[in-house]
Amino acid sequence: MRRRILLLAALALSLAGCAVGPDYQRPELELPAAFAVAAVGDGAAVVNREWWQAFDDPTLDRLVQVALRHNADMLQAIAAVERADALLREAGAALLPELGTEASAGRSRTSAAASPLGSASTRSSFRAVVLTSFELDFWGRLRRAREAALAQALGSRYARDTVALSLAGAVAQAYIALRALDAQVAVSQQSLENRDRTRRLIRNRYQGGIASPLEVQQAEGAYASAAAQLLELQRQRQLLENQLGVLTGQLDLRIPSGSLQSLPLPPVPPPGLPSALLELRPDIREAEARLMAASANIGVARAALFPAISLTGSLGSESRELSELLGSGSMFWSLGGRLDLPLFDAGRRRARVDQATAVQQEALAGYIGTVRNAFREVSDALVSLRQTAEIEEALAARVAAAQEALRLAEIRYEAGYSPFLEVLDAQRTLNEAELAYISNRQERLTASVLLFKALGGGWRSEG
Repeated sequence: MRRRILLLAALALSLAGCAVGPDYQRPELELPAAFAVAAVGDGAAVVNREWWQAFDDPTLDRLVQVALRHNADMLQAIAAVERADALLREAGAALLPELGTEASAGRSRTSAAASPLGSASTRSSFRAVVLTSFELDFWGRLRRAREAALAQALGSRYARDTVALSLAGAVAQAYIALRALDAQVAVSQQSLENRDRTRRLIRNRYQGGIASPLEVQQAEGAYASAAAQLLELQRQRQLLENQLGVLTGQLDLRIPSGSLQSLPLPPVPPPGLPSALLELRPDIREAEARLMAASANIGVARAALFPAISLTGSLGSESRELSELLGSGSMFWSLGGRLDLPLFDAGRRRARVDQATAVQQEALAGYIGTVRNAFREVSDALVSLRQTAEIEEALAARVAAAQEALRLAEIRYEAGYSPFLEVLDAQRTLNEAELAYISNRQERLTASVLLFKALGGGWRSEG
């Protein structure tokens, strides 16, 4: 008997080495070896994983760190990781035998009419037993389920990293926009002061009989327009502060005014940046983890088409008296097996295999789409970096020309060679040029953030 049991166990272990279903292989994707567009800059080859530090702003560093600890989406992602880890432990536990205990005590009376001896009797019974059950994983159902759980656990970590990357990018973009508004507020305040000075000058000239009522009204309108522009920019700044408060979990957040020009332009990647760097992106790894889990679930579904064999056993003691429960004559044991063989289920199990296969194909298409979208995002960010750098040179020349035009218009007006309308037009042109320059600098810094995000947080030198 013992030899037969050992033979059966050896056979079970040998069969348990196989697992039905496909083994995961990473899909082959055709991508260009390198990105076609290179950014304008110094071509630095290394960026720290905490890429926001490249902006060299302590306030931004603090905001990102606080957001990574207190943002609601981040807390949800962390909880999802803990849930996936618990599911993985559950799937791993299914590979091991399950042990349990059972104990009972009772006392019963048999009536005289039912007793074969013709007299009533009373008896006690005591029982203690250890039970075990174990499913032999012939077809790899449990191992494939554990593979799926492991992939899901990895995917939850990559999802958390994706949330962290997106969150840091959102904070950085909002902060850059805030500093751009600070710069626009400063320009608008200076424009308001200039138009107020011009307005008072026109009033004095009107009282002296030099300026016309039309010029007075034009100056008043220009001043009011500048005041409205300033108030609108201040409103937008307060809204951005509120947004940063939600992102960081600090609803009473207040950020002192700062300078956009104090934010340095981060380094740019070297020419010929390899597309293999896309593998650093956590969303691509998350999509691949979903594909791995879906592939393993095909094996789980296919294994259900085959017989399932379980071993059961018990070891315990029973007696009529509690004092005899642990005696040598009270021991008993049992060993058995169970075969679960599907004969007819109207195609239910086969349908589950088809469902799992379709889910795997969906995950494959999602993985391919994620990789292609990542390549596009990097290319777009590189284009934006190059174009905004070239646009900035043109806008700087525009600002310089507008400043000189305003100076000449004021001289000509005071000398009586040109109407006041030329001064107003020159003031408006300078204001628009300065705001456009600030807006483009914001776009350039934002493009740097988008490039960091698109590359999964940065890049490394090949050497």
